[in-house]
Amino acid sequence: MSKGIPKRSEDYSLWYNELVKKADLAENSPVRGCMVIKPYGFSIWEKMQAEIDRMFKETGHTNAYFPLFIPKSYLSKEADHVEGFAKECAVVTHYRLKNDENGNGVVVDPEAKLEEELIVRPTSETVIWNTYKNWVQSYRDLPILVNQWANVVRWEMRTRLFLRTAEFLWQEGHTAHATKQEAIDESVQMMNVYAQFAEEFMAVPVIKGIKSESERFAGAVETYCIEALMQDGKALQAGTSHFLGQNFAKAFDVKFTSKEGKQDFVWGTSWGVSTRLMGALIMAHSDDQGLVLPPKLAPIQVVIVPIYKGEEQLNAIRDKVNEFIPALRKAGVSVKLDDRDTHKPGFKFAEWELKGVPVRLAMGPRDMENNTLEIARRDTGEKETFDLSNDLVAKIEGLLTDIQDSIYQKAVAYRAEHTTEVNSYEEFKEVLESKGGFVSAHWDGTAETEEQIKEETKATIRCIPIDAKEEEGVCIYSGKPSSRRVLFAKAY
Repeated sequence: MSKGIPKRSEDYSLWYNELVKKADLAENSPVRGCMVIKPYGFSIWEKMQAEIDRMFKETGHTNAYFPLFIPKSYLSKEADHVEGFAKECAVVTHYRLKNDENGNGVVVDPEAKLEEELIVRPTSETVIWNTYKNWVQSYRDLPILVNQWANVVRWEMRTRLFLRTAEFLWQEGHTAHATKQEAIDESVQMMNVYAQFAEEFMAVPVIKGIKSESERFAGAVETYCIEALMQDGKALQAGTSHFLGQNFAKAFDVKFTSKEGKQDFVWGTSWGVSTRLMGALIMAHSDDQGLVLPPKLAPIQVVIVPIYKGEEQLNAIRDKVNEFIPALRKAGVSVKLDDRDTHKPGFKFAEWELKGVPVRLAMGPRDMENNTLEIARRDTGEKETFDLSNDLVAKIEGLLTDIQDSIYQKAVAYRAEHTTEVNSYEEFKEVLESKGGFVSAHWDGTAETEEQIKEETKATIRCIPIDAKEEEGVCIYSGKPSSRRVLFAKAY
């Protein structure tokens, strides 16, 4: 098959867009800025969703569902929140259509105007905290540890499949606690859950950190995050967890009676990851031949391609591979036998390479005679002949584990190579332009300096790393004193 994707070195952005489409992950929809997630792409998202959901439940969270529509007045109750999202909101003003009297199809019925406009949720803090007001009276009602899987709308003008779309899928956790420390601990815990998922399942190394005030979630006291580095040297925010303080509890009057009989406002958090993780997965690992999927998230971990002439040879190979397919599946390995007679083996090889299947097995008449098959791994392209008198299940399990680790280690090495300490603004700008990646530099802590650097270089503070050590220095821009380095990068 003709893959038709450009090389990363030629046009990284076009490479990404074409790969998403050619690998059958997603496509643009008739609605500007929205996407259709195709079955193969959605099956990867489902695997992500299943693992993340399992991790949430292991930490005591349960799922619920809240309305898609939010009364406009709710957004007015938390000033920072409405300011942060006002420009991205889709607004419902009417509830009925009617046939145009002039025969021009349907039009909005002016008589069906809503008394109060509804916002299509950009995030659900307001509607959820309004609900929590009815759920919480006493310390016995706390903590509330709730998550929802949903879609949200943020009216983006410049969109890119998975990375930035007007509508996207995500999960959003919203918790309520009796004490400040409980809520902070929850925020940190969920950042750690996201980091564990990214590294153990996506094979994407991440930096855990705190956002600067300018980059903080609208309405939060503190935003914790995980930041990943893509192969083009740009950073991608892969997940955020917000300590909300008592801001939303005060806005929606969510109080509880403590053990001591005193009334107080509850403490809150919110946290989320989205289908943006799909973009991270693609950009962190894939190559000029197509997707490279970590085995733990690959919908198909092993594809078997028969090489044959005529129905008789095909049936013989089918019988042979069906001797070991059940054993692989019993071991938890997802296997597909591609016995389509409409495409040649070469086409199938290219197709499954494009789709990032971690392991390909090929078997032809000579393999039948020798009781062997060919094993090819997607990440390195290495091939070997395997004797079927040996334990194929153990071989495949070991190979999948090795591929998962190798993909991760390759990404770790790339990040290490593209993380640079600088001590002057000239050095900072030179590294950004020539090398990219994370740039570790001193910053004076002011929003003014942060904004000036962003305006002049398009680089933002991705995070203040959790493990950043105290280190006296001077800000690269203003020359003012600084006590630690922060990570800058150009970002998606």
